[in-house]
Amino acid sequence: MKRYLLLSVILCLGTIAGAFAQKSNKEKANSEDSYVLMDVSYMNDAVFMGRRDSIAAPYLLPSIGYYDKSGLFIDATVSYLTSSDEQRVDLFYLTGGYMFDSDNWSGGVSGTAYFYNEDSYNVQSEVVADITGLISYDFKLLELSVYASSYFNKNSSPDIFLGFMADHTFRAFNDHLLFAPRFSVYAGSQYFYEEYYTTSRLGNRKSGTNGQGSGSGGSIDLGTEVTTVQIAEASEFNILNMELSFPMQYHFDQFILSFTPTWAFPQTPATLTTDTGTFEEDLENVFYWSVGLSYWFNTNKKN
Repeated sequence: MKRYLLLSVILCLGTIAGAFAQKSNKEKANSEDSYVLMDVSYMNDAVFMGRRDSIAAPYLLPSIGYYDKSGLFIDATVSYLTSSDEQRVDLFYLTGGYMFDSDNWSGGVSGTAYFYNEDSYNVQSEVVADITGLISYDFKLLELSVYASSYFNKNSSPDIFLGFMADHTFRAFNDHLLFAPRFSVYAGSQYFYEEYYTTSRLGNRKSGTNGQGSGSGGSIDLGTEVTTVQIAEASEFNILNMELSFPMQYHFDQFILSFTPTWAFPQTPATLTTDTGTFEEDLENVFYWSVGLSYWFNTNKKN
């Protein structure tokens, strides 16, 4: 069902989960049916726009959603932090929206509300909501997608992001196995990143790494008396990330097993100005992955 692809991409762009970002078999569920989708996924690290904390944030993500035949949907996900040092519910988010599929065109719009634990060190933890739109055109040999979103932060201006994606789905074993290599480019502002650096994660982190802020695996020693942080590029619209991902799915009955390895190549390093000096961020390429198991069932009774 192509609506499942739309859902996958919208949820991937609108959240940190990214457990689904690949095509699905239309025959697995009719696009005219309403259905419930239950999923449990594991993600080895939280990466957003190529940025991450120096301390890995592995998540177990159970979710459940209802998807009406009209195109309306709602989905709820809990992110449980599974690191050896800290284990807790780190995030709950609720997404609702609308999807459409007509001939070669498809798309959708969604809104997501985020509820982070106050101790979260997730690089996206100062975001409270987003609005995301996506439109795709299938050229058969290649499907091209464009998306736009606005992310709202707690104490600063909202971020605006634009993205471009190109992928193609290969099918095997009578459409049970799907493989969809994807190339993506994302651009936008960095207010979310400035907020991340400004929070207590600079000097009062639970991990004990006082005085260090970090992103994409690198660390910047900002000192122990930092009270303010400004990113020179926060208000600028720049390319932030390029990604190569290789989503795979295996469908059996009403179950879907997925695995998505991703290589992120973050762009536009941040220049941080604090009350102790100016620091240049050292961005590093990131490899991360997710694996998930889903179960769906139709809620429409067939005659």
